[in-house]
Order: sequence, then C-alpha cells, then structure tokens
Amino acid sequence: MTMATGSRRYWEIDAARGVAILMMVTFHVVYDLDYFGSADIGATSGFWRMFAQATASLFLLLVGVSLTLSHSRAAGRLAGMALPLKYVRRGARIFLYGMAITVVTWLFLPDGVILFGVLHCIGLSIILAYPVLRHRWLSPFLGVACIAAGIVVSSVEANTNLLLWLGVRTGGMYMFDYFPLLPWLGVVLLGVFLGGMLYPGGERRLHPPDVTGWPMAGLLSWMGRHSLAIYLVHQPLLVAMLMAAGAIEVGLV
Repeated sequence: MTMATGSRRYWEIDAARGVAILMMVTFHVVYDLDYFGSADIGATSGFWRMFAQATASLFLLLVGVSLTLSHSRAAGRLAGMALPLKYVRRGARIFLYGMAITVVTWLFLPDGVILFGVLHCIGLSIILAYPVLRHRWLSPFLGVACIAAGIVVSSVEANTNLLLWLGVRTGGMYMFDYFPLLPWLGVVLLGVFLGGMLYPGGERRLHPPDVTGWPMAGLLSWMGRHSLAIYLVHQPLLVAMLMAAGAIEVGLV
C-alpha cells in the first residue's frame, strides 16, 4: 500500500503500485466468480495462483522501495527516537487496518476469516525492516533467508493459530488472504535493497521519461497514490457489483 515519501513523489513508483492495484482487482474478480459464483476457474491454483503471488510480490517489493525513500528523506530532519517512532506508528496504523478486516471477516465470512493478511504483514514488516534501513547491505541476505525459511515452514503444521504470523498453519485451515512474515517479509527486504540501488540517498539513479501527461500513466499514478484506500473498499464494491449483475450469490452470516 502507499508509503509516504516526503514532499516529492516519483511517478514511476506510484504507477508501478497502480499496476499492482489493477492486477489485484483483476484477480479478485476472478476469485469472486470462482468462489462465490458458478464458474470453475481455479483461482487458487495454476496460472491464477502465480498471478496472485506476482501481484503480492510487486506490492511488497514497492513497500521496501518506498521505505528507503522515506528513510532517506526523514533521517536528516528527525533526531533521536522520532525517526524509529515514525515507522512504529506507521506500521501500527496499517496493522490496525488489518485487524479491522479480521473483525469484519470474522463477523460476515467466518469460513475464511483473515487472521494475518497483507495489511497485517505490511504493518509488521514496516516496523521490523526499520533497523535494516540503516544497514541496507544486509537486506538482500536477510530477504533471501526469510524467503528460504518461508519455504521450510510452509510444510509445518501446528495445533494452534499463535504461529500463523510466521507461516505455520493449522491443518485444513482456509483464509481468503494469508501473508505470513515468512516468506513475505523477505520480499519487503529485497525491496529495501532495490530502493537503495535505484534511489541512493532518496534521489533517482535513473531518469525515466516523464509520461504523467498520458491518460493511462496519470490514472495508474493516481491509483498508486491512493492504493490503501482502494484496497480497503475494492472488494466490497466488487462483490456488490457482481451480485447486482447476477454473477455471484453471497450468503452472509
């Protein structure tokens, strides 16, 4: 979701986040038709599973890139505990949005309640990635380690939900949205490395042509700037539109 990067924004980062938003909406249309409707699309396997993972990877990679920009610009004007508290507050706010989604799904969609979704993951990742922002050379090694650990723990099962945040699931559990820190924190850390390479000191290393005057580029950039708000409202709107069109039927508890 959107990470503030100070007074200056780089349109290419917003546009890339807008592409991720379009990918997310596309996947959720397919997922809703598959899960709530009569279409047998196979949204949780094959191509669509890879598409969903690519979408999430792009989002989380951009979280890491945005963290490097934000840190580069804030480090010179915030001293003492003000700088780490900035990221604790930001991460906590996004995590609380995730908890709100947990409550809503628990009330209305208990068969697939979201206990640790993408917003939970982003919120904690922002806090956990902060120490690495000062030592960015560590980020690719830690990122790869998190991804490797995620592959290992994905085959582990437990009889408690207390380890869900790490990637250890209970047998037969299903969630609509599940992004544990292992491996997804690793993707954020790789984004930190990428951001340091492409935007050292918060400045562009490369200078892509400015195409923000193009309608599609402008739309993507706008979507990227408002990605959190779009994420929070898009799924209820999609479900409502698909129900109105008679494409799906949703039985709410």
